[in-house]
This record gives sequence, C-alpha cells and structure tokens, in this order.
Amino acid sequence: MNLAWRDIRRQGLRFVFTGLGLGLLFAIVLAMGGIYQGMVADATVLLDALPADLWVVQRDTRGPFAERSVVPRALEDRLRVLDGVASAETFTYATIQRGDVAHPVRIGVVGLSWPGVQGAALPLLSGRSLGAPHREMIVDQTLGLDLGARVPLGDELYDVVGVTKGFVSSGGDGLAFVTERDADAILGWMAPESSRLAGGQRPEVLPSAVLVRLLPGVDAAEVQARLVDWPDVTVWTAGEQRDLLLHGVIDKARQQIGLFRTLLSIVSAIIVALVLYNMTVAKSYEIALLKLMGARTRVIVGMILQQSLLLGAIGYAMAIAIGSVAFAHFPRRVLVGPTELVQLGVLVVVISVLASTAGIVRALRIPPTLILAG
Repeated sequence: MNLAWRDIRRQGLRFVFTGLGLGLLFAIVLAMGGIYQGMVADATVLLDALPADLWVVQRDTRGPFAERSVVPRALEDRLRVLDGVASAETFTYATIQRGDVAHPVRIGVVGLSWPGVQGAALPLLSGRSLGAPHREMIVDQTLGLDLGARVPLGDELYDVVGVTKGFVSSGGDGLAFVTERDADAILGWMAPESSRLAGGQRPEVLPSAVLVRLLPGVDAAEVQARLVDWPDVTVWTAGEQRDLLLHGVIDKARQQIGLFRTLLSIVSAIIVALVLYNMTVAKSYEIALLKLMGARTRVIVGMILQQSLLLGAIGYAMAIAIGSVAFAHFPRRVLVGPTELVQLGVLVVVISVLASTAGIVRALRIPPTLILAG
C-alpha cells in the first residue's frame, strides 16, 4: 500500500491543490532570491559597462553610486599626466524626477565625457551611440521612450538616438546617457523665476568622479597607492567599487530579503506538516491494518516520507511553472539561474523531511487494535 499514490487516486484534486498552494509559497521564495540577484545586476551593470580600472572620487566618499561625490574639473588633467595612466575621463551621475505627482518618472542621468566616451560600449537594441556633443541621448527601454523621441529636459529637447536594455540604477530607475555638457545643463537647470531671483546665475554642476584606465601591465594597486597622499580625492579600484555597492547600497535589501525567505520557509514547513498530519489521521484505519499485518515501522515511515517528498516535488514544479510566467511582469528584474533553482530544491527537500515528522509521529501512535474497533 502506497499512501501517496492512494491519495492521488482517491483525493487527487485536494492533493493537487495542496501542491499548488505550496507552489505559490515556493514561487515567492524563488522570487526573493531572483529579486536579490536582479538587484545585484542592476547595481553593477553600469559599473561593469564603464571601462575603468580606478574610480577617483571626492575625498572620504565611497563613489557616486553610494553617496554624493563631486570632484574639480581640473582633476581630469592632473590624472592624465600620471605614469601608467592611459586615459582619464570625467563622469557625472545623478537622479532626477519629472512628471506630475500621480505619474512621476525617475531618470538616472549619466554624463559621459565627450568625445572620449560616446556610449559605444553600451549594447543597443536599436539606434546608435552619441554622435554629437549636444541634445542627443541613449535611454534604457524601461523609460518607455522610442527611438527618435524628443524629450524635454530643462530648456532643451533631447533626441533619443539609441535604446539599450538592462541599464537601470540600484533603485530600478532607467538610465539616460548624455554628454557631460548636457548633463550639466539638465542637472543645473532652474525654473525661470528661480533663475531670476538668483541673478541669472546657474549653479555649477561638477563631475561625480573621474574614471581612469591604465596602460596594459600597470598594477592598479600601485597607482592607487601613489594617489593616497592627494588631499582632495579617494581612489577605489573597480573591484572595491563593486564591493561597496554590494555590501553598502543593497546590503539592507539583502538582509530583508533573507528574513522574508526564512519566514516563508518556516510557513511552508508548517503548512506541509499540518497537511501531512491531517492526511495521516484520515488514513488511520489503513495504517492500523498495516501494523496488524506485521508491517515494520520503517515501511510506515517510508510511506509518509514519500508522501511528503511528493508534495514537495509538486510544489517545486508549480513554483518553477509560476515563476516562468509571472517573474517577467515584476516591476524589478528577477534573475533566476541554476544556483537559485538548486537552492530552492534543497530547501524543498529539507522542508519535506522535517515536515514529515508530524505525520510520522501521528502514525506511530496509531494502535493496531484500532482496526478491531471498526
């Protein structure tokens, strides 16, 4: 007698719906892991796309993605004359919000040092890189702007000449790439009345950092050590800048997602345990009959464990099916790879084994004489 197979035959609908409920819970657990991986990808996509060995930022700051950083424009020329430096380009980054209160649009403005950096390294879905020093922009597709669209920012209209994919800030805001000159105009824009009260003076927008590329064979740590004594800057390698993003900007999100995953795992285990307990109670007569016929304890334990693993397998399959359809419609990127699937599979097995304990304990307490009671 196979208890799991018996339930499928006689109460198949309830068994499947129980598996579906578990699948929804497991899908949320899977989504949590995918959301974190998506946050990592979003936080580091721009860092990985920019060709820089060193990030030179304002003294005692962690860089433009973690906190506000401003550096003097002359820093670019100071860095270019250093031994081992192939190029030094200014970089500007800030987030703006446009639209009304009901329909806000947040844009991460990235100012590229023209003409040295034109966005040629960006993978484009359509269009081209920046071809003019003024009034052109490359946008991420999440901003909903089509190729050829004209976007009013500040006092100018900017033509969308390229559309890319996957370039968003750590907060999920789509990025817009313009020349540094245009970034200054966008970020330093003032309303006419504010400009009049300020005497027509527009605030100066300074670069956020200088990106340094080194000559082949030059040790980044050695150049970084030479810049330690510069009083106005802090220098991070590309790897250190990445670590600052992962362990600083999104670390709280990682902790919160981990807490939610733990709570959902506990809830899933409790639900499986309750289901197995009730199913075991419903089959008390059959279990008593097995004991009366001399079935060994390990046979009964194995049947209940098999039932628990089957429920877990159904829930796991449901979670993957739900995720394959639903995750693409989440507002934030959800990246589910082999690692996340393996982790969920291990979690499901652990939950199933632990949850089967409730049913096993109940089954072992059923006396064989129950069959004689009718």
